[in-house]
Order: sequence, then structure tokens, then C-alpha cells
Amino acid sequence: MLDLKAAQHLIAQAAARAGADYGRPICAAVCDANGFLMAFAREAGAPVRSIAIAQGKAYSAARMGVDTAAFLERLQRDNLQPGHFCDERLTALPGGAVLRNAAGELQGGLGISGLTSLQDQTIASALAAEWAKTPGAIA
Repeated sequence: MLDLKAAQHLIAQAAARAGADYGRPICAAVCDANGFLMAFAREAGAPVRSIAIAQGKAYSAARMGVDTAAFLERLQRDNLQPGHFCDERLTALPGGAVLRNAAGELQGGLGISGLTSLQDQTIASALAAEWAKTPGAIA
């Protein structure tokens, strides 16, 4: 179950991976299945603009039910704009991942910002995949 403790743990793991793999600070956000913010952290030195971006990525993943990289692909494929969905908070910047349990049920979204979009997405997707296997036990 995605609760505050699990959300904070996901954020800590995201920050640890960003530091270990890329040597840079990030912002990370976790939203519940409705897109409401549950937890957020900005590491010292992470870009200020990444605050809203990380939250937007987590929100978008949860609300759209797909990773933001997949949302971007859909927008490009169908020649759409995020505004077509009548939700000004949606973003298609890669770096947002859907959190699903082992049964495939939507539990929330994770957003990472501060690295390149591809690096943000790599971390978010890896943590989401681990979450799906063992919710709450990401190491």
C-alpha cells in the first residue's frame, strides 16, 4: 500500500540512485492514485524549477495512468497537446512513472526532475518496476 512512509522511502531511493548513478541532486515527488501530492523532497543544489516539474510528472503519471515518456509518445504520435486533456497540470516531460501493485492496480505516480529527462525517467521507471514486485520494500 502506498502510504506516507512508503512515499518517503521511494523519494529517498530516488535521491540515492541519482547521486550514485549521476552524481547530481534531484527533486522527487509521489502522488496518490488521484494525483494528490503525498510526499516531496528537493535535495540541496537541485534546480528550483525542478520543484514544480517533479510534482507535475508524478501528477501526470497518476492521472493519465502511464509513464510520462509514454504520454509524450502518444502526444507526438496523435499530434496532440497536453491542453487537449483539459487539465493544465499535465506534463509530458519524461521522468514520471506510474506506481502499480503486483495485481496491476494503480496506486500513484512518482516524478523525478533535476537530471536529463531520460535520466529522470530511468530512475522513475526502475523504482516503479521494483514497486510493482514488492510494494513498500524497495531497497
